[in-house]
Amino acid sequence: MAKKIGKFIYWAPRILSIIFILFLALFSLDIFGNGYGFWETVVGLFMHNIPSMVLLVVLLIAWKHELVGAVAFTLAGLIFIGLLATRRSFEWYMLSWFFTIAGPAFLTGALFYVGWRKKRKS
Repeated sequence: MAKKIGKFIYWAPRILSIIFILFLALFSLDIFGNGYGFWETVVGLFMHNIPSMVLLVVLLIAWKHELVGAVAFTLAGLIFIGLLATRRSFEWYMLSWFFTIAGPAFLTGALFYVGWRKKRKS
């Protein structure tokens, strides 16, 4: 039983972060269909995917060093909330975005933290 929990704690944040990064990358697809030329589309895709690329680098580091993942994914959630909360045109329905974007980031950070604690104890 303890071995299964250990495997879950090891793989859950890694799989969740891959799914989360792919989910964020989906938002970049809105660049298509706007009538942009080839290079404008390439630049737009690059700009939209900067957060995904940063989180991918964080994931590569966090694969071995869970504490980096715990801190970085938690910070990513906090930064998103901060940026959204300080918008001039904040509407109440945007609160659901906190849970949609920041929620998985916080969960991933928490799972990386639990994995780091478990590794440190053993």
